[in-house]
Amino acid sequence: MADDPSLDSAYALETPEDSVQLYSAWADTYDSDFAQNSDYILHEQVARHFVNTGGFGPVLDVGAGTGLCGAALAARGTEPIDGTDISADMLQMAAAKDIYRTTRVENILEGLDTPDGPYQGAISSGTFTNGHVGPEGIDAVIAAVRPRGWIVLSVNAQHFTASGFDAKLTALEPGIEDLSLTEVPIYGAGATGDHAQDTALLVAFRRA
Repeated sequence: MADDPSLDSAYALETPEDSVQLYSAWADTYDSDFAQNSDYILHEQVARHFVNTGGFGPVLDVGAGTGLCGAALAARGTEPIDGTDISADMLQMAAAKDIYRTTRVENILEGLDTPDGPYQGAISSGTFTNGHVGPEGIDAVIAAVRPRGWIVLSVNAQHFTASGFDAKLTALEPGIEDLSLTEVPIYGAGATGDHAQDTALLVAFRRA
């Protein structure tokens, strides 16, 4: 798997260790091999939605990867942004873009640090998807954000249905406000292949 990184390999991940192995192999070519060649636009959708809902910094980019979503957010004038990801190799690529205040290697399922205090908002693009993080990861994101702060998470539509995100969001209702679900394309008009028509739900809400 790690010798041939691809979207299918990513969707087949089963453990955090699998994720570290795959993204270590993919880090150097992820932006060109995947994002550009597949016309990947989900990070732009997340960043735009966060800004349009009224979100502002400081922001935590959860599952920052190579920094695609952070760069899209910075381009819209939002700062400061910190990035966290399970892959040190992906974060090395993100840090080189000089858009993050700090980057941290973390496993979301073990919690997220807030060394400078809770964030005003959080974003996540491509982390809540097949083979990656399920609805149990939302708790750590909420815990990292101040009351009334905006959170915008992309969730692969297939993953949302199969993994019980509806039930999780219902359980979270006492602690969140202004919940909305917006379906968006993951890839642009130039995309081809089996996943070209895949969609994601932008799950947006405030911490109560």
